[in-house]
Amino acid sequence: MGSAELLLFGGLLLGAFSIYMFMSTLLKSNEDEQALVWASGDEPVKSKSPVIEMSRPLMHQFTLQHAVKIKAPKYRKKVKKKILTAGLAGELNVDEFIGLQLLWGVVLPILLLLFNFAFEQGSPYGVIAGVSALGFMFPHIYASGQKKKRYSSVVVDLPFFVDLLALSTEAGLDFIGAIQRIVDKAENSVLADELRLVMRDIKLGSSRTEALRGMQERLDMGEITSFISVLVDADATGASIADVLKDQSAQMRLERFVRAEKAGAKASQTILIPLMLFIIPAVFIVVFGPVILQFMYGKQVTTQ
Repeated sequence: MGSAELLLFGGLLLGAFSIYMFMSTLLKSNEDEQALVWASGDEPVKSKSPVIEMSRPLMHQFTLQHAVKIKAPKYRKKVKKKILTAGLAGELNVDEFIGLQLLWGVVLPILLLLFNFAFEQGSPYGVIAGVSALGFMFPHIYASGQKKKRYSSVVVDLPFFVDLLALSTEAGLDFIGAIQRIVDKAENSVLADELRLVMRDIKLGSSRTEALRGMQERLDMGEITSFISVLVDADATGASIADVLKDQSAQMRLERFVRAEKAGAKASQTILIPLMLFIIPAVFIVVFGPVILQFMYGKQVTTQ
């Protein structure tokens, strides 16, 4: 069987698979329409990513019903944790996450192969394989980026919030009242949003320890883990929350100073790279260029 026949056979297989996907979408049962299940029972909020928002209708039509059938407990648990720590629980669930992977990592490359074969575009198969890999990893890349943004926001706000909690408790408010005061005043803050969820969990019947542990799981940060562990221990031993918050405030200011020193040292090292690659060679050319040319050509070379 020649290469042309192999390509024709592969094209027929891909075409048959596309027809199967299309017909299964048209004939799917009402149960498939209920595949997207949300814990709160509400529809997902609008995604911050225009790519996800654009992909959602296509994913619901073509890949969501197949994503539901993928039974991989370890992978689903990993995806669920990634969604939670990235703050995407209102935008995506595990089925949608996997559905996006199938849409961009499987369906799109198949369509590219079909177009490549049907119209003889001659696109390299390596490029299509790269598109497939990038599309399959796109939800992971987006979730990782959102997690980094949340981390940066929380690290900046945490010392200030702890200071406010310490001042509020010293002024006579209890810990829950101090959190409520901060939540009412704060805007556009990841940490404030997480504290709102803590207050919501407490109002729904969770203990203070359970609500704080929930925030610790959602943020998955060493600074938050340490802070909440100290609060939980103080709550269990009956220690003064105001004193604990004051000590934590001093500790976090010190940690912020250390981070600033590390960032400054790293910046001074990073700036050496363009200095060594561009500035120093340019200086050498200007200084020693005329000498080298004079030595090579045996005549005086002057610079303007």
